[in-house]
Amino acid sequence: MLRIKICGITNTEDAFAAIACGADALGFVFYSKSPRSVKPETARSIISSLPPLVTTVGVFVDEDLATLENIVSYTGLDIVQLHGSEAPEYFNLSRKTIKAIRVKDLSDLELLTQYSAAAAFLLDTYSPESIGGTGHVFNWEIAVEAKKLGRIILAGGLTPDNIEEAVKLVQPYAVDVASGVEGSVKGKKDHKKLRSFIERARKASLKYYL
Repeated sequence: MLRIKICGITNTEDAFAAIACGADALGFVFYSKSPRSVKPETARSIISSLPPLVTTVGVFVDEDLATLENIVSYTGLDIVQLHGSEAPEYFNLSRKTIKAIRVKDLSDLELLTQYSAAAAFLLDTYSPESIGGTGHVFNWEIAVEAKKLGRIILAGGLTPDNIEEAVKLVQPYAVDVASGVEGSVKGKKDHKKLRSFIERARKASLKYYL
């Protein structure tokens, strides 16, 4: 069954709305340049209030290794997502690790072979201006090819309007959305979009997954 991750959680209200709609995982961004950045104290407060079986993911960008581990321990995160140019030693962390790859073209899949220790690969859209949350899609045929190299989490420009098509074509291990379920304020979820996205993703997975 498809897993659904709602990323860029900044407040308890959005966290519980995502869970109520059926999200499997919540993402917390620890990158100060992101409009969805959250302080460790805030993330810890939200995570401590969550029901069991909700997976929590911390998103980091070229963070100092010791600082990263301290944040993971302090907040109680389940999984680490590396979204920068981290070295292989980052995959000896105390948590399972997802490696994000910012996709421009098919040649970017060579990076997947360099991070074989990753538990999964998150494919996001490349942008020279932003690390993530661009709101733009990439060529999903590349994600289909990437499945030959490991578990794929599809991200980048997913919305309630295109999620069914994305799931039909790629049939990824999981999907990840942030800006696609937001309104005019980055970091604040639109709960109607949130529900629509998850419902459509579930519907597509039931239809297209064996």
